[in-house]
Parts: sequence; structure tokens; C-alpha cells
Amino acid sequence: MDKFEKLTGIAAPMPLVNIDTDMIIPKQFLKTIKRSGLGKNLFDEMRYDQNGNEIADFVLNKPAYRKAEIIVAGDNFGCGSSREHAPWALLDFGIRCVISTSFADIFYNNCFKNGILPIKLPKDQVDALMEDAERGENARITVDLESQTISASDGTEIHFDIDPFRKHCLLNGLDDIALTLEKKSAIETFEQAYQARMPWV
Repeated sequence: MDKFEKLTGIAAPMPLVNIDTDMIIPKQFLKTIKRSGLGKNLFDEMRYDQNGNEIADFVLNKPAYRKAEIIVAGDNFGCGSSREHAPWALLDFGIRCVISTSFADIFYNNCFKNGILPIKLPKDQVDALMEDAERGENARITVDLESQTISASDGTEIHFDIDPFRKHCLLNGLDDIALTLEKKSAIETFEQAYQARMPWV
């Protein structure tokens, strides 16, 4: 998993509330168990018409937001079914941070496990960042995980809270497997001792 330390990027404004996981990555794309290749289908039913042509007024199809790395979203982002493909699709598109007033719990947890930083803020601060994001590609937002701050394009700085353990994992690029491997030496020592005590197992 890639480390998340400091990100300066274009923020795409998505003021819709209740953006669910089926909107993020529709069910027909859940057949794969690979984490790559899903970015082209991110928000598929919102990005493309029935003939596969781009819908020009969808935010991520607009020239200013095609390379967005941050989404500023409405309330309750990631609700709906518990599909890990949703953060996979966001990450494969290039999104590393989502800012909202609230997230569905399972989606929120899955983001951290996949190197995406979900940030919860009060509505007035999300509204201010949404307004900033609407200025387009010249309005870049900086998210600094170490200092837990967001800097808007006008210089406004916003502090955000994050669980210290989750912060540690993101800063060091540690997913569940990497966390387990940190204990590799202790695991091997235990296995050797266990086998010596119970060789018939």
C-alpha cells in the first residue's frame, strides 16, 4: 500500500448526498478480484450514457477535474452495500482523499485499508472546501496527514481529527497484511516453539 503523507491536488466538488457504493462502482463490475482496472468504471452510470459516451456535465468528465485526486462530497458518502471495490475504483482512478461530513462505517474502514484518507469535517468547513473546489484546477487543496491540516487555495487552514493508529498505518503504508508481517519474527519464533512442543501436529 502506498504511503499517504502530504497530498496537493485538484479537488472535485460532488455535493450530492448519499453517494452509495453502487454509484461509486456499479454491481456489474464486481466480478474481478483485482484492485486495478476499476478506475475507468468509477461512477460509471454518472460518467457515461447508455452508448458508453461521456456525459459532459459530470464533474470528473470536465477538463478541470479529470486529474482530481481529492473529492469533496455531500453527507453520508459510501453508504449502501459493503463492497471493497468502491475504494479500489477510487484509488485506481487516482483519488487519494475524500472529504465529507460523514461516511458509511464499512466504506470508511475500507478506505484506510486501501490507502485512501477519508476526512470528516463539520458542514460549514465542507461547504467552504466545496466552494473552493468549484473554482477548478487552479484551486488546489493540500492535505497534510502528519499535521492533520487541509490548506485551501486561498490559504485557509482547517484541522481534522484522525485515529492515531489509522494515521500511523497511512503514513507508513501499512495494510492488514503489512501489519501482520511486522510481527513476522515473533510469528516464526512461535511456530518453531510450537512445532518443537507438538511435533505430531
